[in-house]
Amino acid sequence: MFTGIVEEIGTVEKVVPGAKSSRLVIAADQVLEDTILGDSICTSGVCLTVTERSAHTFTADVMAETMRRTKLGQLKPGSPVNLERALRLDSRLGGHLVSGHIDGTGTIAAMQREDNAVWLTIRTEPQLLRYMVEKGSITIDGVSLTLAAVHEGDFQVSIIPHTGAQTTLLTQQTGDLVNLECDMIGKYVEKLLGVQAIPSKPAISEAFLREHGFF
Repeated sequence: MFTGIVEEIGTVEKVVPGAKSSRLVIAADQVLEDTILGDSICTSGVCLTVTERSAHTFTADVMAETMRRTKLGQLKPGSPVNLERALRLDSRLGGHLVSGHIDGTGTIAAMQREDNAVWLTIRTEPQLLRYMVEKGSITIDGVSLTLAAVHEGDFQVSIIPHTGAQTTLLTQQTGDLVNLECDMIGKYVEKLLGVQAIPSKPAISEAFLREHGFF
């Protein structure tokens, strides 16, 4: 588990492509201080297992499913990545509970400055938007953020200067892909309620709530 509070920006040093998979060698410093083989490091939102490490790099294998679900296949030597070590139970939870299991990707549709912040508008699929609520949490490339607005085809977040300086979010451009992980609580609630995932229709209505004794 992670919190979505990025510890440092690492750099992809080497990419070894497989038939459908990949092996990444990533240069870092802070996240390697107490890391051992088998530890998890959230890499631009994706939970990766450390399979090798040196004084200033770690290696991780990326399987085919991860390549399909995320933008890791676009990484190349020199690409910056957001890095975070796994959450310790004696630490403060500064962001929100993040699993590092990406639901899908979105596309940056617009970037607009307002005073000290930058608004990002991100387009994504209905099956991801269904789990987003205004003022809820979203993880974008491993960064815990608050949803400022949710629309039919996109959502918006606002990036403060500190987050912009400590992550890769503002180094990107319109049209770039981002990794998205929705708040996991909504997905568990949906499963327990037995609600069908029909993107074109609201999952929970007043009639549904009345039928199940909420009124």
